Amino acid sequence: MSEFRIGDAAQLLGVSPDTVRRWADSGQLITTRTDGGHRLVDGADLARLATELAENPEPGRAMSARNRFEGLVTRVVADTVMAQVELQSGPNRIVALISAEAVESLRLEPGVRAVATVKATNVIIERP
Repeated sequence: MSEFRIGDAAQLLGVSPDTVRRWADSGQLITTRTDGGHRLVDGADLARLATELAENPEPGRAMSARNRFEGLVTRVVADTVMAQVELQSGPNRIVALISAEAVESLRLEPGVRAVATVKATNVIIERP
């Protein structure tokens, strides 16, 4: 059985630790306590909630791609035609090659909040 600390669970769900605590307090997430009093979130229950959240996205948002990474633009390198945009989403660094025109119209620059949406035919999964 896998268990996660509140902060790790929050990072995996893309929410704040306070949100995970509220979900635990309301019974939406199963938690146990360590001998030291720290809460641990049950891995299977965390997976259930993650699936529920993915199946019920924010109202007004619909998209076939499910891999969305919200974060902060950390670097933009552009020439006259193309640009490389780097986005930091939690511990994930996403690098995208897009048109320089798109960078300009989206006003992308370091410090701007953005979302990277990834749709791929091949995905590799590994355990950390």
